Amino acid sequence: MTVPLPSPSRPRPLVQLSGRRPPVAAPASERKPAWLKVPAPGGPNYLALKHLMRDLRLHTVCEEAHCPNIGECWEHRAATFMILGDVCTRNCAYCAVAHGTPAPLDTDEPARLAAAVQQMALRHVVITSVDRDDLPNGGAEIFAAAIAEIRRRTPETSVEVLIPDFKGNERALGIVVEARPDILNHNLETIERLYRLARPGGRYQRALELLGRAKAMDSSMLTKSGIICGLGEEWDELLGAMRDLRAQHVDILTLGQYLRPSSQHLPIARYYTPDEFVLLRRAGQEMGYRHVEAGPLVRSSYHAWEQVERATATR
Repeated sequence: MTVPLPSPSRPRPLVQLSGRRPPVAAPASERKPAWLKVPAPGGPNYLALKHLMRDLRLHTVCEEAHCPNIGECWEHRAATFMILGDVCTRNCAYCAVAHGTPAPLDTDEPARLAAAVQQMALRHVVITSVDRDDLPNGGAEIFAAAIAEIRRRTPETSVEVLIPDFKGNERALGIVVEARPDILNHNLETIERLYRLARPGGRYQRALELLGRAKAMDSSMLTKSGIICGLGEEWDELLGAMRDLRAQHVDILTLGQYLRPSSQHLPIARYYTPDEFVLLRRAGQEMGYRHVEAGPLVRSSYHAWEQVERATATR
């Protein structure tokens, strides 16, 4: 089956056809489309989880990256833990996480994280981190220690890690893979043409190679990646990036709308409609992904507990 493209004669086509530039960036004052509006967080589980994070001195990417799904996910007692501190050594042009000089390494963090997983009785946990280019292995040992501690305390919990690129350090990647996470994720984030603009500290090919190496190290481990839409990519470039990831045998793909954290970050080139995300999901399924999560509010860890179930069901 071929994913149909809407007719170019329509006044507002669902997708940008090959060769057409996306619309000019919307003014900062323009209101978000209705499908991007979410209720303000504040339910009982949200508040309980917030207190738990503060008590255990843990960080979540949900808070640091201003995720729009924080209310929904925390009400389901699901959170993405962010280890290695809350200050990143890189300064990606789309990311809200603070950058600068990080604090010294906290070797007790894995135990505190595992304690939170145990208290929350999580079936699935997602662990990510800031980039720590100041460390020899980019903090890979802390990832491995966190996985081991969770396995010790709650062996029934599946573990997903969203790792940095470790600057291409194969030893660092091996340290994480040897800890045997259930899912290893590294987000591609954007197309090759925009990489230096959006991720000046990263490299497009390096990201792809990391995912390919991880699969070669352990073919039984699920691999995952994500792309944010609306930075200025064209439709055919987006499909090309999806194919590049699939060529590295990536199993799970997430696609979501870019939301500008502040006026200091890259502007939104365009808003993708829910119908466009349906087309992208279908395209990904045709490419052979085990599971594709696509939608305006989708983030890498959105409904991660369901993603792992669906991906493993297709094995």
